[in-house]
Amino acid sequence: MGLFDAINAAGSALTAERLRMDVTAENLANAQSTRGADGQPYRRKEVVLQQRGGSDFGAALNAAMRPNGSTADGGGVEVAAIVEDPSDFRMQYDPSHPDANEQGYVLMPNVNPVTEMVDLISASRGYEANVTAIQTAKQMFTKTLDILR
Repeated sequence: MGLFDAINAAGSALTAERLRMDVTAENLANAQSTRGADGQPYRRKEVVLQQRGGSDFGAALNAAMRPNGSTADGGGVEVAAIVEDPSDFRMQYDPSHPDANEQGYVLMPNVNPVTEMVDLISASRGYEANVTAIQTAKQMFTKTLDILR
C-alpha cells in the first residue's frame, strides 16, 4: 500500500459524496416541478457508485502482489451513473392547477422530501467521515516524520 493511497481513496469518496449531495439538492429543488422539457413531471435521480479499479477479490489480490505493493489507482470509489428512479409519479388532486387533467388530478414528481433529507444526511455524514480519514492520515504522516527526525 502506498503512502498516499488512503488519501486518494478518501478523496475519491469526497467527490462522490459531494455529487450525491448535489443530486439530492436537485431532487428537492424540483419536488414540485410538474412539467419538464419533455412535458412530463420531474423524475427523481439517484447516484450509483462503484469501486474504482478492480471490482473483485482477484483484481485486488493481483494489485497487492505487485512489486511496489500499491494499486495503480489507489482504490476508492467512482460514480458509475446517475439514473432516474423508475417509480410512478404521484397523483394530487388540485383542479385549479394548470397541469390538472379532466378529473382535476395533477401528475406530481416521484420525489419524497423525507427520503431526500435522509439521503442528504447520509451523504453529509459520509463526507464528514472521509474528511476525518484524510485528517487522520495526515496526522499519521506527521507523526512518522517526527519519529524519523
